Amino acid sequence: MALLLLLGQLLALMGYGGAFYLEVRELEEKCFIQEIPDGTVVIGNYKTELYDPAMEKYQPSPQWINLFVFVKDPENKNLLARQYGPQGSFTFTSQSPGEHQICLHLESIRFALFYDGKLAIHLDMQLGEHTNDYAEFAAKDKLTQMHLRVQQLVEQVELIQKEQEYQRWREERFRQTSESTNQRVLWWSILQTFILVATGVWQMQHLKSFFKAKKLV
Repeated sequence: MALLLLLGQLLALMGYGGAFYLEVRELEEKCFIQEIPDGTVVIGNYKTELYDPAMEKYQPSPQWINLFVFVKDPENKNLLARQYGPQGSFTFTSQSPGEHQICLHLESIRFALFYDGKLAIHLDMQLGEHTNDYAEFAAKDKLTQMHLRVQQLVEQVELIQKEQEYQRWREERFRQTSESTNQRVLWWSILQTFILVATGVWQMQHLKSFFKAKKLV
């Protein structure tokens, strides 16, 4: 039992996620990059707020405010393009490892926003096993605390394996990029050397011709 608790504490330190706070105006798009291993479930819980100049603070957005979410994978393919309400969550699953672009913008269903159109987005990103509701699992499957903890540890280990595979993939990509760069540098050095040698030979031939012409004179 103590070993399980210790392992759980160590694995918990390696969790994913992040909270974001964005201030935007209507139709202004905000994008950020999230590195995600392949086959990882991502859930974004969000709420939007509209600035009230009379109270000089943000208030919960009315229902006529919509959030548009666009997600692209490292190959620039669309994983998600959907419209949501002023508060809720969105979900997608990564298909390939690497940097995913997540873009958000707010839009009203009316012709123009009131309150000067200033908005705020609170976003909480959860990746991997953090997307699971273990309390619901326990109630549904009637799991004991020990069984539930073991299931959590198994899923966390799977998440760590995905992260290790992703890191190996990044290292391999970096190695290929380095080798390609080194090869280009090598060929450029050879080309520079060839140009210098050719220029030297041409200059020598030119000088020989010049001195021969001087002797003849």
